[in-house]
Amino acid sequence: MKTEAAAKYIRWFEDLARGDVASVGGKNASLGELVRNLSAHGIKVPPGFAVTAGGYWHFIETNGLRPLIAAKLAALKEGKISVAETGEAIRAAIEQGAWPEDLAGSIRQAYRDLSRRLRADRPDVAVRSSATAEDLPEASFAGQHESFLNIGGEDELLDACRRCYASLFSDRAISYREAKGFDHLKVALSIGVQQMVRSDLAGAGVAFSIDTETGFDRVVLINAAWGLGENVVQGAVDPDEYQVFKPLLAEPRLTPIVHKRLGGKAIKMVYTGVAAEPTRNVETGPHERSAFVLTDAEILDLARVICAIERHYGVPMDVEWAKDGISGEIVIVQARPETVQSRAAGGLQRTYTIGRKGRTLASGLSIGGDIVSGPVCIIHDPKNIQRFVSGSVLVTTTTNPDWVPIMRRAAAIVTERGGRTSHAAIVSRELGLPAVVGASGATKVLQPGQMVTVSCAEGDEGFVYDGIAEFTTEEVDITAVPATKTRTMLNMANPAAAFRWWRLPADGVGLARMEFVVANQVRVHPMALVHSDSLTDGKAIAAIDELTRGYDRKPDYFVDRLSLGLARIAAAFHPKPVIIRMSDFKTNEYAGLIGGAEFEPNEENPMIGFRGASRYYSPQYREGFALECRAVRRLREEMGFGNVVVMIPFCRSPEEADRVLEVMAENGLVRGENGLEVYVMCEIPSNVILAEEFARRFDGFSIGSNDLTQLTLGVDRDSELLAELFDEENEAVKWMIRTVIERAHEAGAKVGLCGQAPSNRPDFAEFLVACGIDSISVTPDSFVAVKRHVADAEARRAGAPAHGKQ
Repeated sequence: MKTEAAAKYIRWFEDLARGDVASVGGKNASLGELVRNLSAHGIKVPPGFAVTAGGYWHFIETNGLRPLIAAKLAALKEGKISVAETGEAIRAAIEQGAWPEDLAGSIRQAYRDLSRRLRADRPDVAVRSSATAEDLPEASFAGQHESFLNIGGEDELLDACRRCYASLFSDRAISYREAKGFDHLKVALSIGVQQMVRSDLAGAGVAFSIDTETGFDRVVLINAAWGLGENVVQGAVDPDEYQVFKPLLAEPRLTPIVHKRLGGKAIKMVYTGVAAEPTRNVETGPHERSAFVLTDAEILDLARVICAIERHYGVPMDVEWAKDGISGEIVIVQARPETVQSRAAGGLQRTYTIGRKGRTLASGLSIGGDIVSGPVCIIHDPKNIQRFVSGSVLVTTTTNPDWVPIMRRAAAIVTERGGRTSHAAIVSRELGLPAVVGASGATKVLQPGQMVTVSCAEGDEGFVYDGIAEFTTEEVDITAVPATKTRTMLNMANPAAAFRWWRLPADGVGLARMEFVVANQVRVHPMALVHSDSLTDGKAIAAIDELTRGYDRKPDYFVDRLSLGLARIAAAFHPKPVIIRMSDFKTNEYAGLIGGAEFEPNEENPMIGFRGASRYYSPQYREGFALECRAVRRLREEMGFGNVVVMIPFCRSPEEADRVLEVMAENGLVRGENGLEVYVMCEIPSNVILAEEFARRFDGFSIGSNDLTQLTLGVDRDSELLAELFDEENEAVKWMIRTVIERAHEAGAKVGLCGQAPSNRPDFAEFLVACGIDSISVTPDSFVAVKRHVADAEARRAGAPAHGKQ
């Protein structure tokens, strides 16, 4: 039976709900909410209890500490003592305080009750601070106070609780409340006491139910590292990163993992069994560094748990998880609402175009989406805050809450360690600063005072360039984009940038360039993987061995990397169509891939040589094309992206089309089966002349205006001498475009155009609309301009006022 003191000072998690923030703080209230409402749905939360904020005030009053605290804070406000002196004096007083008997007895009894529940004599527990303000229950104090892990025994627990109370007056906590204008004597501390999970024998990390950089709300982002999760939160390791597409999670047969990045994971935090130092970091072994922390099945299960938590709260969530190395269970140890992207205004889309820039000095994960330039300021310890020059680019190894005063004054932040869920990443987002985290070697490569440009606007990889780069910026109000009958789609190549454009009201992707993914995500010639045993280039052999480590069969590396790269593009616009063009390298470009030189011929004119469809059935590349087909089939059938359309480039004749379709069918891609559509690029005059024949074999045409202009006019599109003759509005080219649209429509096939002419030339957009084209596909930065040109053209044809005119 509960004593009166226990009822007043102890609350078990299952008795708490999110409305109890004022008495037990946000962390504990959230844990209670999960236990009460989601345990029945299979979501596991380690058991525990909260020591209420009332217990803190009882400790303070019993020891007569309020006058001392008030006096020290008054002296601080008057400038008589520093923040450090204030914090040291108050913390010392609290740590020397005696426990009120009723409060200590209640904590001891609760620990014994927890022991009985766990059937353990001295169970190890985590002791976490959970601050709250009496009149500001929604105030956030994340990261300001201490937590203590692997605490076992009643006396040890009381000591850890006392240290939690003292941490309410850490230097950073005092500075934070001063900056926010909070009354120090109205802020209290609750303590969470929770069973420790043996993640030291497995792994742990952080997950978000939203993409942290773009606000794309249909993916779960998961970071994972070996050992306890503190290293992920603190940014002490480069964790694994996984992304899962939420809309397809409900289908058990699918594996909608759209991104997997292997982190370095150089260290892990483990238990020591020593009371004075219960945890420590140790180096990970080679196998741990080269292996993913979670299996695909575990990634999917965890993503489903995150989605369930999000559904319950009704807002995007930030969740800490851990895997028990003994039971194998994945449990939730914290959950809180995400506070940056979920509150961002979605109407304005800022775009950057980077021009001339210096060499790349460092790279890592990009946080934010901006570009800034400034001088480098390297700081290794926040104690040296006086050395930081406001407006500089802060470069350091990693950060913790002690760094926030410096970070507020920085133009950008570069850290050598950390992932997207690390302290540096989270604070940078909250401050609106671009940051590059996990930039290995940055403190050695970058020099104090050196002018650099930090770019976080080029996808999920961030770069530090030497000098001041040239760039332009534009803000577009996407809520003002007009509706059109003609579909306006996007050209995309870089999977890392796909989620940045999800808010654009595009009708899908008209051209996804597979060769870009091969060059940047795969990097190896597919035939070099199929025939790795015949390679003679020692450097290529070593590079391929390194890249394919962990794969039983080298060709599986190609399929895995290619399908994951394309998946992010398919996910960004699902369920709208995403047209993926099969690889369209020229032979000289293929030769530039790792191992490629041994499989490619030397050609005088690769532009009209062994490229496109002719490769796919040729013995010289047929096995490589089979890997491309396997990747697309995995994308559609295993991941679930049935919105993917296949497109064949540079197909010279109907007979060649038949041969390509036959090879595709041999590899499981049958036109019309499982809704598969197959398009053909219209970029050769024969595609127009024999349009009816091609239309019998393909579902649609995509006009490649550059190649079609080049081959119609006989003008090398790369020739500076002939540049003025290269004209997509030449009457011969326009005849080609008009004719293929007419003939394709007569045969029941769709027609689109992918090219920049409609964005640069409103008259050309009007010509396409007049021809009745079904879709126009352009780069994301020109989407709004093209949409307006098309809307104006449609309005003029309908006799209505043009867009923006009355």
